[in-house]
Amino acid sequence: MSSVLIAPAEHLGDLSAQEAPDAAFPDTDALRALQAIIRQRPGVVLLDQGFAVTSRGTALVNRIKADPALTTCEIRVVRRATESAAAPPVVPLAAVPPPPGAPLDTEGTRQAPRTPLSGHVEALVDGRPVQLIDLSATGAQVISTATLRPGQHVRLTLSQAEVPVRLAGAVAWAMFEMPGGKPHYRAGLEFRDADPAAIDRFCAAHQA
Repeated sequence: MSSVLIAPAEHLGDLSAQEAPDAAFPDTDALRALQAIIRQRPGVVLLDQGFAVTSRGTALVNRIKADPALTTCEIRVVRRATESAAAPPVVPLAAVPPPPGAPLDTEGTRQAPRTPLSGHVEALVDGRPVQLIDLSATGAQVISTATLRPGQHVRLTLSQAEVPVRLAGAVAWAMFEMPGGKPHYRAGLEFRDADPAAIDRFCAAHQA
């Protein structure tokens, strides 16, 4: 039975030696891991317990469970044998869904609270249209039909503002999704030197 392991880079070596997976990916490369899972249809997907309880890990689990082609894929949460016995117990995956409407998050924390936006608020990333999900002075979550990859430098334009607002930044994380058979990328952007006042005005006009 083939297996795929996803874990933080610092734990990948120990868990690979412990679990002997056929393929292993750092949690920062969850998009490539998902593509491999879809292509290879492994019997087991092994998730580091720290990654499994993040909203990004839960989103990956939900994506796998929603795919009819992956119904035989077993998902297991694992931890290193060297971890302290006092470490928190492994939590069943079904018990840790993200809160309704919660955006995906790579670290579980943010520098500034995000404002959920109402309806279908559009923006542009490098001139291509995206759906803007939430926004703050430090970043945004978008849905894009064009490929977005972690580390990619981008320019976000808030085209629906009274005066277009242009923000330079980079893709902090990205996740491939295929709801209803329509593929897109959900991604988190991190801004550099954004204008908080302009973003506050945009959020006030478009917040949910």
